[in-house]
Amino acid sequence: MNKYKGVIFDLDGVIVDTAKFHYLAWKKLANDLGFDISLEQNEQLKGVSRVHSLEQILKWGEKTIPEDEFQRLMTSKNEDYLVKISDMSEDDLLPGVKKVLDFLIENEVPFALGSASKNARPILKSLKIYEKFNGIVDGNDVTKAKPNPEVFLIAAEKLKMEPKDCIVFEDSVAGIKAANTAKMISVGIGEEKVLNEADYIFADFTEIDLGFIEKIVRK
Repeated sequence: MNKYKGVIFDLDGVIVDTAKFHYLAWKKLANDLGFDISLEQNEQLKGVSRVHSLEQILKWGEKTIPEDEFQRLMTSKNEDYLVKISDMSEDDLLPGVKKVLDFLIENEVPFALGSASKNARPILKSLKIYEKFNGIVDGNDVTKAKPNPEVFLIAAEKLKMEPKDCIVFEDSVAGIKAANTAKMISVGIGEEKVLNEADYIFADFTEIDLGFIEKIVRK
């Protein structure tokens, strides 16, 4: 039996900040449709699938479009986003993340990715950390978006861990709700007033010392 719990990381806003690239791509899409979206509105799209994000944006803009146009806009947004992230490298890892990943690897603590992003794999490869993960679950592997816990439950299976023996690092309200629903330990990365349902909350990984990691990963 593994003496450690399993760790599951969300991607955007936790390991790397791609939220700004998503925002710019969604903003361009909205502008092309004749309206605008704010940074505050973009916060509501964190951890949400591409389909549901576009549905929400169309509601904000009070737009109704046919299905073929919906699919075209999703593809266009994704292509725009991929162009923006194509130049990412190890330098784009958020501060403090590498330290935690190195600790987990050195101590043979299994960890996986649980992300709504359908671009998670190319992003991890750009960051040079793809091979470090014991399992990867992204938007291509799930049918239900957070706050449904499906993505984390599949990640737990890949780690060969019971959900109660998993720790989730998340920056979105939907992600924290998903982790809590799955009966996993939830660690919020972001603002306390936003992520108040998390078991633990830190502004970012620079606030997390390795003593805390060692404590929560031990069974």
